[in-house]
Amino acid sequence: MSNPPSAALSQSPIRPIGIRIATSANTAAQLHNACARFLNEFGVLDFVSFETIENPLAVTENPRAATETAPSEAGNSTMVLQVSLSDLAFARWTPNFNTVDLSQLLSSHFGSDDPQLLEKETLIAMLACPIGFEYPSFEECDSSFRIRVNIARAAAKTFLSFDAYGAERPEAYWHYDEEKGFLIKPGMPLIDALRLATQPGEDGTVYSFSCYRATEYVVALGIAQEAQRVNPILMQQLQAQAERRAIRSGEFHEVFMKEYGSRENPLPAKYYVPGDRVWFKNPDPESANALGFEGSWLFYIGSGLFSDFWKRDKTFTLELKCLEIYHWRDSTYQDQQGVHWMDEKRVQQHMRETEKSQEQYQAVMDKMQRMQDGRGIYAEGGCIDPSREYTRWVRPGTCDIRLSDACDIS
Repeated sequence: MSNPPSAALSQSPIRPIGIRIATSANTAAQLHNACARFLNEFGVLDFVSFETIENPLAVTENPRAATETAPSEAGNSTMVLQVSLSDLAFARWTPNFNTVDLSQLLSSHFGSDDPQLLEKETLIAMLACPIGFEYPSFEECDSSFRIRVNIARAAAKTFLSFDAYGAERPEAYWHYDEEKGFLIKPGMPLIDALRLATQPGEDGTVYSFSCYRATEYVVALGIAQEAQRVNPILMQQLQAQAERRAIRSGEFHEVFMKEYGSRENPLPAKYYVPGDRVWFKNPDPESANALGFEGSWLFYIGSGLFSDFWKRDKTFTLELKCLEIYHWRDSTYQDQQGVHWMDEKRVQQHMRETEKSQEQYQAVMDKMQRMQDGRGIYAEGGCIDPSREYTRWVRPGTCDIRLSDACDIS
C-alpha cells in the first residue's frame, strides 16, 4: 500500500546543520582530524562537509556543565566545527530530511550484511540534523553517538508486559520501597539488573512495566554502558543512585535527557535518529482517558522502525503506529465504576479493516501525521511530536548528569 505524503511540520533549512563541536583557533585542525578519522572508521567520511564557524557555541551557556568544562574547549571557545552531510550526500541519503528510508538506501549501497549498518545510519542521520547537535568536545559527540546505538539495540531486544497499575522486577537484583521505588540490591551490577529487567533471559520471564517507565530503563542501560567505558566516576554514581532512590518521570527527563526541536522550530515529520525517544500523542480526548493510552513513548531503532515493547520480536513503522493510535478511539469502553479501558483486540481488528481501504487509510494518515496539539489541547492536531529526546553528556569534565543522591561519590 502506498503511503500518503506527510503534512509538512516546518520550513526546513535548505541543507542540514548536522553536528557542531566547540573548538578554538589552536585546536580546530586537531579536532578536524579527529572527526575525519572517526567518520572514516565507519565509512562515511566521503559524504561529509566540514566548516569552521567563528561563533560561540550555544552549549557553552549551559550552567550545568560550565563549572567543569575546560576553558579552551567550551567556556572561552570562539569557534565551532560544523560537520554535516554534503549537498550531494544530503540529496542522496536524506532528501527533505527523511531518515525513515535511510537504512534501506545504505543497505543497497554497503550491502545488507554490513555489520556497521546501524552505526552508519545513526551517524548519517545525526549529520543530517536540521537543527544541529551541539557538543563541547569530540569525545562528548562520540559518546552521544555510542549511547544512541546502545539504546537502539537495547530497545530492539526489550520485551515487557504492559501494566499501567502494577510493576515487577527480577527479585534477585531488585527490591521495592514505597517511597523510593524499585532499587538495586547492594552489590548487584546495575547494567545486569537493567538488562535482566527489560530483556527476557533464558527462562523467558517477562516483567511488567508502564510505557514511560520502560523507556527510562532502556535509556539508563544505554548511559550506564557508555559510562562504564569512559567515565568510572559517573558509573559509580549511577550504581549508588540506583541503590538509594529511583529517579522517575519528570525528574528522569530533567536529569538524563535533552530535547531538540520545539513547537516554534519543529523537526520534520520523518526525521528520526536511532536512539531518539519519541512521544506519539493520542489526539482523541475520550480514549486518552484510559490509563496508559494518553499516547505512546517509543524509541526509533533505525531501519524505519520504532520499538514495540509489548509484542515479542515486533516493531512499528511510522504509519503502523499512527494507525494503531487512531483506532484507540474505536476500542475504548468504561466499566461500572466509570474507569476507561482499552480493548486491544478491537484495535487490531479496526486496523486490519482500515488497511483494506486505500481511501480510509489515507484519511487516517492525513489526520495522524500532523504535528500534535499542545499539552491538554485536543483540536486538529495529529500524533507527531515536534521534538525528540536524547541523552545528556557523560564525559569527565563536561558531564552534565547530576545525581542528587550520589553527590558523595567523586
